[in-house]
Amino acid sequence: MELASSSAQEARKALGKRLGELRIAAGLTKRALSESLGWHESKASRFESGKRAPSERDLREWCRACGADGEADDLITTARGIEGMYVEWRKMEGHGLKWAQQSALPLWDRTQNFRFYSPWLIPGPIQTASYIKALLTSIRDRRGLVDDVDAAVEVRLEKQKIVYTPRTFVILLEESALYNRTGGTEVMAGQLGYLLSAMALPRVSIGIIPRDIDRPLMPVEGFFMFDDHTVKVELVSAHLTVEQKHELAMYAKTFAELYELAVHGGAARELIRAAIESLG
Repeated sequence: MELASSSAQEARKALGKRLGELRIAAGLTKRALSESLGWHESKASRFESGKRAPSERDLREWCRACGADGEADDLITTARGIEGMYVEWRKMEGHGLKWAQQSALPLWDRTQNFRFYSPWLIPGPIQTASYIKALLTSIRDRRGLVDDVDAAVEVRLEKQKIVYTPRTFVILLEESALYNRTGGTEVMAGQLGYLLSAMALPRVSIGIIPRDIDRPLMPVEGFFMFDDHTVKVELVSAHLTVEQKHELAMYAKTFAELYELAVHGGAARELIRAAIESLG
């Protein structure tokens, strides 16, 4: 599968460059290395250019041919990380929504500063149980998954307790996210009411970007930043992990610009109350 993520492509190129450095240090041409391993020369070229992902066996054979067996384990770890950057939902959720929720726990546990931007939904840390269930039920039905929604909701609710720990959460919502009636009127009313309560949490900052402002920066895809080392993006078909430094810097800059467009405190609460009143 060709990876759709530019982040993954750049990482694969970096891995290929490292393989080329090992080959050159060993005094081997691509042809000589390929012949020693019984490969077609194009295979080595595609690895070094980043056009093809090497398997664990390929990496061990490459390192052995270059007299660099000690490099193999690090390269294998790097390659596994690259393949994890772009993961189709059908693969991530193949064992059910509960497993997919659990897989995110290690990242949440080691993160101290969370920055979330959501143009269409209320994000995970401040969702109610009813909202979570409606959202996961919709995902289950759309993707044809096994029915473990209730178990997945329990995992998500347990994960939410992190907002009461010594971590910081800065959450930016487009005002339009307040009007997308996930789960229907009653569920949305409860969710918006909880949003008002969450604003009082000492380590949670919630900003709303008004929909009627003149804005220099248009809405972008929703993204979740974990400290300064990882960004998660949810696409229609897949889950994207961004870890390349220059891309992380772009997301950080975009988040800062969006933050300047948002209103906070009383002004944000007024927008939420208006959304509640619109429910009738």
